[in-house]
Amino acid sequence: MSLAVKTAIVMVVLLVVMLAMGVSISVSVGLASAVAMLCMLPADISFATSAQRLFAGANSFSLIAIPFFILAGNIMNNGGIAERLVNVAKVLSGRMPGALSQANVVANMLFGAISGSGAAAAAAIGGTIGPMQEKEGYDPAYSAVVNIASAPTGMLIPPSNLMIVYSTIAGSVSVAALFTAGYVPGILWGVLVMILAGITAKKRGYVAEERVSMSVAVKVILDAIPSLLLIVIIIGGILLGVFTATEASAVAVAYSVILALLYKGITLKDLPGIILKSAKMTGIITLMIGLSSIMSWVMAFTSFPDLIAGAILSLTSNQYVILVLMNIILLIVGTFMDPTPAVLIFTPIFLPICQTFGMHPVQFGIMVSMNLCIGTITPPVGSILFTGCKVANVKIEQVIKQLLPYFGVILAELLLVTYIPAISMTLPTLAGLIK
Repeated sequence: MSLAVKTAIVMVVLLVVMLAMGVSISVSVGLASAVAMLCMLPADISFATSAQRLFAGANSFSLIAIPFFILAGNIMNNGGIAERLVNVAKVLSGRMPGALSQANVVANMLFGAISGSGAAAAAAIGGTIGPMQEKEGYDPAYSAVVNIASAPTGMLIPPSNLMIVYSTIAGSVSVAALFTAGYVPGILWGVLVMILAGITAKKRGYVAEERVSMSVAVKVILDAIPSLLLIVIIIGGILLGVFTATEASAVAVAYSVILALLYKGITLKDLPGIILKSAKMTGIITLMIGLSSIMSWVMAFTSFPDLIAGAILSLTSNQYVILVLMNIILLIVGTFMDPTPAVLIFTPIFLPICQTFGMHPVQFGIMVSMNLCIGTITPPVGSILFTGCKVANVKIEQVIKQLLPYFGVILAELLLVTYIPAISMTLPTLAGLIK
């Protein structure tokens, strides 16, 4: 066994052990990479290379979009936009069984299409619509389950910070193509949740609210048009080539600030606190990207991706079985690792394998994103799961059993996205973003 292989194994073992011990992901990735560096190179070269990779990993123009989208999401979360989206969702859900839970799903999809954050959607929409559901006699656990199951749509329906990170790691993958590819899987996810929520609501006798009059519906929609226009401005601007995804994130901040001030959801005095909160979140993500860049360099230096590829291909040459194995690994990883570091670590390993049998990097990016979105609603680390439970004031044990049917339909969709390229590739192809 060569020194490079031994070094890669040491790095992976150290990473797994530290994660199992509860060490933070960033520290685990950084220490494991540093030890691997020292096993291969002299100390002075190791430290210099680590510093260079740390800087180079975070020094990407497309990554500038992340802090802006985070800031825009936090402004929306506090600026009265969520409430208007909930009102629109209630109108759109009409008198379907469990109308408020259906409205929750629609609102999460709309909020995700503006903020790009599943956890923010779960907190903002769940916190707004939860009390309404409780007043109508809905079981709090049922309400929490629907909110949790639908919140990850915000990570698939653009804009998506996860896709921006993936595009940076995967190389020359168009962010606009990834954004467009996320629409059908994200909307399909939401529709499946709505169907299950409706079936459960009908069994439990959660009747629809009184019919909303046309005049009220028109008033609600008109009131929310400025919020909904943000979706059109961001995505339309990117697709028409008016601005890049990075520039679109800055436009989103400017527009959301103006809107929140007009809605009187925030004041100018609130902005420093929101900016500080966004800066802290950005710092965490940027550090993670930089440290993961060191690990990616070590992997490339030791040919670790080739080792993994060889191991997988030695088991089978059937591409369908290989994809199943990848999905299983990503699903397991997603249960204990946040999406961003998981994308940073596993994209360099799995993408080359998929490209050998013709999978497009855009389809692979959506597949990876879906896997890791599922991880956000799965214990023990699921950020959306914990956020949704906290907002609804219910225990995780109360929602896990009720979540199982939702996992079933979402996993079925994951297989469709994995094996049917048209689901994710049709829209970007029609838009001319993929040749």
